Amino acid sequence: MTATSEQEPSALYDVPGPKARKRHRIFGVLATLAIAAILGWILYLLFDTDQFTTAKWRPFAYTGIQELLLRGLANTLKAFAYASVLSLVLGGVLAVGRLSDHRPVRWVATVIVEFFRAMPVLVMIFFVFVALQVQALPALVTGLTLYNGSVLAEVFRSGVNSVDRGQREAAYALGMRKTQVMVQVLAPQALRAMLPAIISQLVVALKDTSLGYLITYEEFLHAGKLIASNLDYDLPFIPVVMVISPIYIGMCMLLSWFAQWVSRRQRRNPKAEAAAVTRAEPGGLLPGER
Repeated sequence: MTATSEQEPSALYDVPGPKARKRHRIFGVLATLAIAAILGWILYLLFDTDQFTTAKWRPFAYTGIQELLLRGLANTLKAFAYASVLSLVLGGVLAVGRLSDHRPVRWVATVIVEFFRAMPVLVMIFFVFVALQVQALPALVTGLTLYNGSVLAEVFRSGVNSVDRGQREAAYALGMRKTQVMVQVLAPQALRAMLPAIISQLVVALKDTSLGYLITYEEFLHAGKLIASNLDYDLPFIPVVMVISPIYIGMCMLLSWFAQWVSRRQRRNPKAEAAAVTRAEPGGLLPGER
């Protein structure tokens, strides 16, 4: 059977025709020109305000400022590491609670998830830091863990429920217990669907570590603020932002690349690949047949 050159319509939208493709190309060119114009205007403003002069970038060559930035970056990564691990654990525990067959456990888990999902992260961080008199790092990690863990609990629950119901019923028919069904059947299949949302939420946690500067935690943004407040020229925050922002963006892109790498490894995993089906061959006659 030969493949035709015609494109088949998608389940979500019809394949665009020649006029539509031409219109899309025009829109793409116009959007590219608009973005280039905005970037050019921003560069013009930066050059017009002398943001690329040697005097404004010389301080970043000082060893003290470099050490301050590296120390802030290390503190950011430390807070993110604690918060991400604890959020995943808390999300898993709350998801198990929400999927429980016991109604009281399910209600308690639901109340916890809905409460901390609705509570602003900054409010939780300030409450732990001010009301409970906790140090800056534990207060920041606690706030991030409660919020992101509650969101991840919904991600885990939705991922498990997205698996075809027949998989669950077949596992129970084989005599497997609920824990075995969850760990060996449902969770591995749901992981692919959950992975993009998990990585997206971890990116949110990474960016929210910048809230630590409001409680004097010496993270990356706090280090940039200290540097900008001690520079003696106009608009000192712009060079600092131009140094800090690419590093934040790079870390978020690294998380996305890690998610794609994990997804590719899962697709190449022999356990996740479908078994090859042998082509049917004409069989011999059954006994007694001619």
